Amino acid sequence: MSEPIRTGGCQCGAVRFRTSGKLGRPSICHCRMCQKQFGGLFSALVTAPDEGMEWTRGEPSYFQSSVNIERGFCRNCGTPMTYRHPGGLELAIGTFDERSDLAPQIQVNYDARIPWVETIFDQRIHKEPDFYARQEAIISFQHPDYDTAIWPTEGVEHD
Repeated sequence: MSEPIRTGGCQCGAVRFRTSGKLGRPSICHCRMCQKQFGGLFSALVTAPDEGMEWTRGEPSYFQSSVNIERGFCRNCGTPMTYRHPGGLELAIGTFDERSDLAPQIQVNYDARIPWVETIFDQRIHKEPDFYARQEAIISFQHPDYDTAIWPTEGVEHD
């Protein structure tokens, strides 16, 4: 049985990819470098296949965060996309168009975690109906979660 073809990309659509091989084990990393790269509490990554990984629109720019590590991002919108190390390439799970089956199976650098990260989902849920109605009225410039022939380089057109 062959692995499914997966696609993904950055928020603006300037960088898109396709994988056709077996992905590695999904993980989250609590190290400080991943916290800073993602501007979040941790990173969520999955190993790209050795064969069958291609950039279909643009390519990430890279920042060398340490001697052996480069972190890729979209130079247009800033989306964190990759973690490149001597053993291979990790892709940010959030950049995949379909992510529902990429639940992390392991946590790395656990001792560096922010202590309250374990309780964040215990917090109350915001359910103000007007808030969500206002959110639906927002015009998004985000690329959709599927491949497109073109992508807009500048917001919506005005008449």
